Amino acid sequence: MDMCSSSTTPPVFLEETVKIEDQVKSQENESIPKLQENVVHSHVTGECQDNRKDFNDEGSSSVPSPQKFLPINYSSYTKEYYSYAGKNIIIQESIESYGAVVWPGAVALCQYLEQHSEELKFQDATAIEIGAGPGLVSIVASLLGAHVTATDLPDVLGNLQYNILKNTHKSTVHQPEVRELVWGEDLELNFPKSSYYYDFILATDVVYHHYFLDKLLTTMIHLCQPGTVLLWANKFRFSTDYEFLEKFKQIFNTTLLAEFPESTVKIFKATLKWD
Repeated sequence: MDMCSSSTTPPVFLEETVKIEDQVKSQENESIPKLQENVVHSHVTGECQDNRKDFNDEGSSSVPSPQKFLPINYSSYTKEYYSYAGKNIIIQESIESYGAVVWPGAVALCQYLEQHSEELKFQDATAIEIGAGPGLVSIVASLLGAHVTATDLPDVLGNLQYNILKNTHKSTVHQPEVRELVWGEDLELNFPKSSYYYDFILATDVVYHHYFLDKLLTTMIHLCQPGTVLLWANKFRFSTDYEFLEKFKQIFNTTLLAEFPESTVKIFKATLKWD
C-alpha cells in the first residue's frame, strides 16, 4: 500500500499545524482513561485482563471500561493531528502496521461526513466501521452523534481502542464500542441479524491488493439489512480494485458521492439489492 504523504494527512493548512499541535498538547493532559497497570496481556489476541474496578480521576467506577485491549508494542509510534466536528483529534499510529495508519480514504470520508452529517441524519444513528484501523473515521462519526461500533483484526484493536477512548471520552453522546471482526468468519455468531441493525456501514481503504476481497464482500452483505446505507471511500491503486468495484455494483445499488482526482479517492453510497 502507499505510504501516507503530506497531501493526504490532516485536512488543515500547513500554517495551522503549529497552532493545532499547541492546542492538542493541553488536550492530551485532560482527564481521560489511561492504560492500566498490572494487566495480563495475551500476545495472541491483544486482550488484557484486570481484576481491579474501572476508575476515573476521582476514584469512582462511573466511566466506561478504560481499556480492554493493549496496543501492540511497536518500536515507533507517531502522532497525527486532525480537526473535525469542532474538536482537535490526536491519532497514535505506526507505519509498522497497515492497520495502524490513517489512509487517504479515511481523511476523505471524514471530510464528507462532517460536511453532510445533517443530510445523512447521523445524530443517534447506529454505525459500524469495518477495518477501522487507528479509528479516525469512527471517532469523527461518534463526535457527529452516531452510536459507533469500530471493528478490525485482533492485532490492531489495542491501538484502535486507545485512540477512540482518548478522543471521545466526555466528548460524545454515545460511547463508541470496539469489537473484533474477522471478515467472513463467524458473522452470524458474532453479529446476528436478529440482534444487530446498523443504519450505516463505514469502510475506508478496505480494498487493496490482498486475498480477502470475497470475504470482505460477504461481510458487507451480512451487515446490511433493509435501510442500511454503506459508505465506502477508497483510494484506487490496482486493477483488482476496479474489479472489486464491478462485482460490488452487481450486488449493491451504488452511487458515486464524491471523487478526489488528486488522490484517486472515490466515495460511494450503496444499499443492498433485495430480490
